[in-house]
Formats: sequence, C-alpha cells, structure tokens
Amino acid sequence: MQYVSTRGGMAPQPFSEILLAGLAPDGGLTVPAAHPRINDLEAWRGLSYPELATEVVALFATDIPYEDLSALCAAAYAGFPSEVVPLRPLVDGLTLVGLSEGPTLAFKDMAMQLLGELLEHVLEHKDQTLTILGATSGDTGSAAEHALRGKDRVAVVMLSPQGRMSPFQRAQMYSLTDSNIHNVAVEGVFDDCQHLVKELSGDLAFKQAHRLGAVNSINLARIVAQTVYYVWAWLRSTDDSGPREIDVAVPTGNFGNLLSGWFAQELGVPIRRLVLATNENNVLDEFFRTGIYRPRSSAETLATSSPSMDISKASNLERFLFGLVNRDPERMVALWAELDETGAIDLSAEQPRFASEFGIVSGTSTHADRLATIARVHDSSGVLIDPHTADGVKVALEHRDPDVPMLVLETAKPEKFADAIREAIGTEITYSAKLQEMLAAEQHVTNIANDAAALREFVATHAR
Repeated sequence: MQYVSTRGGMAPQPFSEILLAGLAPDGGLTVPAAHPRINDLEAWRGLSYPELATEVVALFATDIPYEDLSALCAAAYAGFPSEVVPLRPLVDGLTLVGLSEGPTLAFKDMAMQLLGELLEHVLEHKDQTLTILGATSGDTGSAAEHALRGKDRVAVVMLSPQGRMSPFQRAQMYSLTDSNIHNVAVEGVFDDCQHLVKELSGDLAFKQAHRLGAVNSINLARIVAQTVYYVWAWLRSTDDSGPREIDVAVPTGNFGNLLSGWFAQELGVPIRRLVLATNENNVLDEFFRTGIYRPRSSAETLATSSPSMDISKASNLERFLFGLVNRDPERMVALWAELDETGAIDLSAEQPRFASEFGIVSGTSTHADRLATIARVHDSSGVLIDPHTADGVKVALEHRDPDVPMLVLETAKPEKFADAIREAIGTEITYSAKLQEMLAAEQHVTNIANDAAALREFVATHAR
C-alpha cells in the first residue's frame, strides 16, 4: 500500500513514512494511492476491539509486520474497559457509540493511543526522533499529550487558542509536567493555530532540520485509526436478521471524524448515510447544502458551548474534495487557487453528488438546541451527553429514518463541559478525587502572539 499527495507533488510512499511526515511536502494531504477493501466483513464479528483494529490497520499499514501491529493495538487499548467502545440506546431509536472511555475522556483517545504506539515503534526501528507540532481546539491536544507523554524519542509542541477551551480541557493539557510536553497558547482561534502548523510544516528546510511531524488529523494515521470504530459500530448494531445498512451522525469541526466514516464506506462497510453535525460555525453544513465552501475569518469564528467544533477551515475537506474531483491533483491545485483568489470554492454543480454518491447530509445545531437536547436525552434515558454529542443527536433526529438504525458518535464525557451541563439540567458535575487534583494543579503554558517567527523560535528551542 502506497500513499500520494492530494496535490500530486509527492512520490508514492509507504505508511511508515507518511506516519512521521504528516503534511505532504507539496502542502497537500496524503491519501491511499488506491483504497483497500475488506474481503469478508462477517468474519470479523467475533473479534475484540484490539483484534479488529489490527485487521483494519493492517489493510493500510502494509509495511509494518502483522505481529507487530497486533502487539501495538493490544497495548494501545489496554487501558480501556474490556468492551472499549460500548453501544447504548438514547432517545427515539438512536444508539450512542461510546468513544470516550480513554484516558482523556474524549473520542480523540481512540486514535491517539494507537498513534502513540505506532510512532514509538517506527521511530525505534529507524533510530530517529520526532517533534510533533500540533493544534487543538480542545480534545486533540490532551489526547495527543497523554498518548505521547514521557516518550524519549518524541517532543510535543501543542498550540491552542487563548481562552477558547473549557477549564477542564485546559487543565488536562496545561497540568502535565513531562519534559517532552510543551503547551503554547496562541492569541487567536483554532484556525490561526492550524495555519501556523501548516506554515511551519510547509517550510521543508525547517521541517527537516527539526524533524517535525503531526498528530492532527492531517496525519492520515489518525483517520485510519478512527475508521476502526465505524467498522466496530456496524458489526455491533447489525445482524443477519435485521437491516444491513446503518446511518451514522457525526459531530465534526475539522472533518476528520466524518472522513473516517467515508474511509469505512470505501472499505465496504454498509453505511448508507453520514450525517454531518456542526455548531454555529457551520461552514461545512453550508458547503454540503449548497456546494459553496466559504471559510470564515478568525474574527467571524464564534466561541460556542461546543468549543471543540469552533473551526471555520476544515483541513480534511481536502481529502474529500480529492475524491470528489476523481483524484485529479491539478484540479485540486486549481480549487485552492480559486479559494485564495475569491475566498470561496464553488462546487454547486457537484452538490447533488454529496448525498447521492457519498451519502453525506448535514445540519446545524445552536446553543439553545444543544441545551435542549442534553435535557431531553437526560430526562428520557438517564444518559448525560456532552454538548458536541448533543449537536450530533439534534441533527440525527432531523435525518432519522425509522427503517435504518441511526448511530450517533460520542465526542466526549460531560465532565469536560460542566458549565453547559449546569445550564442544561441545573446539575453540578461531580468529579473524582483524581480529576479534582488535576483541575487544581498548577498549569504550565507559554503565551505567544499569532506569529510564525515567535513559534519558529519556540520550536527550535524545544525540538527533540
């Protein structure tokens, strides 16, 4: 299995190389040269989650021995409950796919714990070091730092937007004291952080000098690892006697989580529809309804009560567009030139294909919507969901077909968003002693302006 760039300027490379590189040298994103297919999906019904992860990742990581992958997957999910991803009923026939059983209580752990194992394995075999440069809107940073903390061959420089995360999210990141973890708060929004990451990663001389890698979903290994739970959810929600297809509602900001569902479709998993749910920063909902992609400026990006989705420039949309334009890199370059010139990409002529060919539909949820949804789900089922998951439930209900199972991907545990929970149901979140200690711990973070030169200096000082 080889990988190429969406913009055509990279020679095919194996999985272990794109794992370390992150962004492609030409500024594009890496994609499989050809999507693999599952030979016998039914044969996987009896597998545990680590066993299933081994089978799925092995389709993509063909240059890593199967026995090694098996051990890495077992290690990645050893700290999760035995089921790893539980499914449980919600309201009106919806099923919640529990993705927040990992160490940072968010779905990002599902990929990050495996990514940490894969990175360490490849770096040891190559006798190399790596400096991870990442950006987070809330959950990616803590998941990455908890997966990579204390690893000798990896340093982490994680950018986050000043004042834009919940207190819990900040505490999970900034309370870490491991010498290889470095938190940087940028004056701006997530899109500014993401732009800085791409600017430094696009400087090939700087990238090579400081061995820069990525854990954001620009790293394709994140997408591959997230594909596993779509396969798992289908296997756990269907059988020979009932419907074979499922619909899946996905709260998303950077489009990585939904892109993983599209990868699962490409593998052959019978997912009929992927239901994209956004918050008030609904650039993606506008795109899938109209075919016009018009990213918003930092000033136009709202701070909402589902902060991990406060994103107006979705990196992973590029991988979807690459498939939409029949994998034509010249067309991709032209589209980004159009975006730079006009501030928008007009694919309205292709918009009917979004639902008919790719099965993607979408919707928007507001602050009032998510509070009402949290309360409704809690009153009906006793289950407490976080505000991002509530966005997914709200949009799922708008698209629910009673003849097809509708699954909603959980984003995080409600403990991470106490203010929204209090406003929704009037109840204070109760924290364990361990979490109380984390919330009270001294925080370690460096504040910088939205300035590439300042970040270059910081990275050069703290790189591995």
